[in-house]
Amino acid sequence: MLDLALKNSTRIAYTLYVFSKKGIDFFSKKDVPPPKLLREAFEELGTTYIKLGQLIASAPSLFPENYVLEFQKCLDQTSAVPFSEMEKILKEEFQKPLFLIFREINPKPLASASIAQVHEAVLKNGEEVVLKIQKPNVKDIIQTDMNFVYIASLILEFLIPEFKRLSLSEIIQDLHNSMIKECDFLLEAKHTKEFRKFIDSMDIKDITVPKIYDELTTPKVITMEKLKGIPLRNPEEIQKIKNPKEVIAKALHVWFLSLVAFEFFHADVHSGNLMLLEDGRIAFIDFGIIGKIQTSTWNGLQKIIFAMESYPINYRLMAEGLIESGIASKKTINLSKFTEDLRNAFSIFQSLEDSLFFEETFSEEEINKKLLTIAQVAKENGIRFPREFGLLLKQFLYFDKYIKNLAPEIKIIDEFKK
Repeated sequence: MLDLALKNSTRIAYTLYVFSKKGIDFFSKKDVPPPKLLREAFEELGTTYIKLGQLIASAPSLFPENYVLEFQKCLDQTSAVPFSEMEKILKEEFQKPLFLIFREINPKPLASASIAQVHEAVLKNGEEVVLKIQKPNVKDIIQTDMNFVYIASLILEFLIPEFKRLSLSEIIQDLHNSMIKECDFLLEAKHTKEFRKFIDSMDIKDITVPKIYDELTTPKVITMEKLKGIPLRNPEEIQKIKNPKEVIAKALHVWFLSLVAFEFFHADVHSGNLMLLEDGRIAFIDFGIIGKIQTSTWNGLQKIIFAMESYPINYRLMAEGLIESGIASKKTINLSKFTEDLRNAFSIFQSLEDSLFFEETFSEEEINKKLLTIAQVAKENGIRFPREFGLLLKQFLYFDKYIKNLAPEIKIIDEFKK
């Protein structure tokens, strides 16, 4: 207990040191904008604050535009922990000498994120696997950090009534619960196996997820088959493989199918979590972050997309969709005013005729700005979107990028019509 208290105190002291250091930078480096300083502080603090930064990036209806745009750069990457430390965790979790299980383990990690590190290994029987190993003391760090952030949110709500109206402390509690779940690798393994069963039940042949080795999976370690292929972040190599258009279209269809026909969707389809395998299939990996969509959110999102596809844009339908997707009472919103506010806000985007998300001529930054425009107008009209809505939009942006690189002729709007 004393040891834990000491670690907590040390962590809080380090947190205060980082923020105070950035505070000094704020006054001494006038040319560095505050959002950048805050992002740098979050990345230096790691794990919890990186996740908090990603929350800011995916919640444009809650945070100022300049912070949302800056935190789009907040990557879930941290420096690697020495393998000697990760090896201790493996021994603790498996409760037996590692040479009895593995022929070899590569000490150099394939990837190092805020919560876990990934290493290649070979089992005694010669099968190649990948080990996702939780970093030391991650859960304790999250608990300490989130308690600190929660208290800070309560103070902000007391000092600034606007934060109280946004339910900031409730949002922090939701994020805390989400991160604790992400530390439960047995839960992640369960989601992976369930998604595999979903794919099999639909008789889908072109999509896969890694096999989980249950006997070598614990709350802090997931052992899964090693899949050989190329992450979607490497379009030049992928273009050399047969039929990339067909495979990306299939991946998109499966992801959309999970929104309406399954209990959760993969909520982190960045380029490291989608792989094009050597046999042409696409693999969804890393189910640490999932989303569960409410019927109202899905129905509202469909209306928004159909409104944006209309020519001219159907702003009333967009307003109805935003109301349905957000947490707001229709009785408290003036639909006519909301519609006109959207029309005025989008007058600067008259060149956008076909689709909000998926025109080749628009960059991801421009799309983010359009999403922020919607969020800002919605916020001014009393609408706050649930976290799942932000997660959904973030995945749309990822898919938009893949399509532009691999199959620009695909129109994602078609998935809504199926």
